[in-house]
Amino acid sequence: MSNRVVISGVNTSNLPKLNNAQIMELLKQVKAGDEFARDKFVVANLRLVLSVVQRFSGHCDKADDMFQVGCVGLLKAIDNFDETLNVRFSTYAVPMIVGEIRRYLRDNNSVRVSRSIRDIAYRALQAKEKYIKENNAEPTLEQISTMTGVSLDEVTFALDAISETVSLNEPIYNDGNETIRLMDQIADDKNCDDEILEKLSLADAIKNLSEREKEILLMRYYVGKTQMEVSQEVGISQAQVSRLEKNALKAIKEFID
Repeated sequence: MSNRVVISGVNTSNLPKLNNAQIMELLKQVKAGDEFARDKFVVANLRLVLSVVQRFSGHCDKADDMFQVGCVGLLKAIDNFDETLNVRFSTYAVPMIVGEIRRYLRDNNSVRVSRSIRDIAYRALQAKEKYIKENNAEPTLEQISTMTGVSLDEVTFALDAISETVSLNEPIYNDGNETIRLMDQIADDKNCDDEILEKLSLADAIKNLSEREKEILLMRYYVGKTQMEVSQEVGISQAQVSRLEKNALKAIKEFID
């Protein structure tokens, strides 16, 4: 997204660059009701919106929408900014633009989240933004919990709830020939190669058993019957069931080994 030139129909490479003095002078004209100056002021500050959108690089598919929403935040900042205060316009505007985009992402998450949880998450994000601005560092979840007065578990759950869902097929690397997807980087202890081979070997070993031995193993280890129950079901003595079971297990072990 950082290399993108056109976003929402705006050629970002041609946006004007004004220094703070020019910005403040133009803002005085805006506050005086000059609509032409207002339009010029908005265009002059679209770089602010673009810089904020670039922070949300994980939402590239929503870049156009975020830019438009960010422009709404910019307009709100223009309407509410007090030029008599000794504060740069960008310092005031950026948090408002960030807030608008975060609300948009929160309200348009593909997973529906309750209003109360979204409110906690929004408070946590505001606290995080404030901490970063004051300390130039990322706060811990414990610090966010303290700042918001919300329990650590609730903060953690709320932030997880509004995080963007990612497809397992999401490409994470491509060298020009082969694409590595997210699922390729996730370990699966239940379906590792060794276990798969073991299951295949076990299946082959069972195929070599007699039908009676297969039936006994099925009832003993799949259905969970006792040897006495099996003997009554198949019509042979418990001793015979025990012998057939032991022979079958031995044959399987020898085949696998």
